[in-house]
Amino acid sequence: MKNLAMALVGPWSLLILLLLCAQAHGKAFTVLVVMSYEQDNPWCQGIKQGIESVLSPANKIVYFYMDTKKNFSGGDQKAKEAYEVFQKLRPDGVITADDDAQAMFVLPYLKLKADIPLMFCGINKNAEDYGFPTERISGVLERAHVKESIALAMQLIPSIRRACILVGDSPAGMALQRQVEAEKETYPARVEDIQRIESLRELRALKPVLDAKCDTLYVDSLEGIVDDEQRSLTNRQIFDALAALYAGPVLGANSYHVEEGALCAVVKTGQEQGEGAASALLKALQGTPVSDIPVTTNTRGKLLINVDTMQRMSITPRPIVIQGATLVKTRPR
Repeated sequence: MKNLAMALVGPWSLLILLLLCAQAHGKAFTVLVVMSYEQDNPWCQGIKQGIESVLSPANKIVYFYMDTKKNFSGGDQKAKEAYEVFQKLRPDGVITADDDAQAMFVLPYLKLKADIPLMFCGINKNAEDYGFPTERISGVLERAHVKESIALAMQLIPSIRRACILVGDSPAGMALQRQVEAEKETYPARVEDIQRIESLRELRALKPVLDAKCDTLYVDSLEGIVDDEQRSLTNRQIFDALAALYAGPVLGANSYHVEEGALCAVVKTGQEQGEGAASALLKALQGTPVSDIPVTTNTRGKLLINVDTMQRMSITPRPIVIQGATLVKTRPR
């Protein structure tokens, strides 16, 4: 009987120990995510999807949006409000997305004060510009696949020799300009011009330049440019304005650019950014020192081609060019 009791106790003790270990390993965490842009921004939605693919549903995630694409001047007040949420929530960890959240929220409020792990994503600048990484801060840098997008366009339209770059006059736009200037000698087409704009009026004024210099036009970070009444334009309105001004192929950096009518893109995704930051944060929350979690850069590029735009431009691609690409149609007006 004694031997039978010991035989029963042994397995039950082991089972209880395993359950306790699993419970400890699977502890639920509270995470605050501070997004630079607005809730319905497609880039933010992609980052959210990436974060939740790692952290949901086991953990509590609270989102705060700073809306700096639509109201950059209100960013500092939004950052203050985000810190108030942080103080009330007392999260176990923080994720901050894109450059405005770093400059307006992390640097003044958390960098030298918070003793919890923080992972950034979507940074277009160099990490060193913010003093990252630190013993509490690491994350994922964002870099556009400009070279690859131009190469894809040249496979669709072999006559392309000159490319122009058009970005918004914003921190993200300026960072992309620096990226292009640093690597343009490696591009398969010559970069003839790089322009930053703040308004539809400035875009209209570029028509002679676009017609004279640009076999193709690569665009990114144009969200937030304003119309003649100083209202922020949507991506749809921006691409409608581009189509009215420029007859050549427009290339994008994100999937929603191609869905709005850009010919093609090798896209960076918010999903990759969010997944990377969330995975790094989870490691830290589970005990890995942040100093052992390196800053990384997005590497995955997804090929997108708009079939409606190809048809409109009378492009008949070789089968090998579209092999492996995702074919999309323009969103209905």
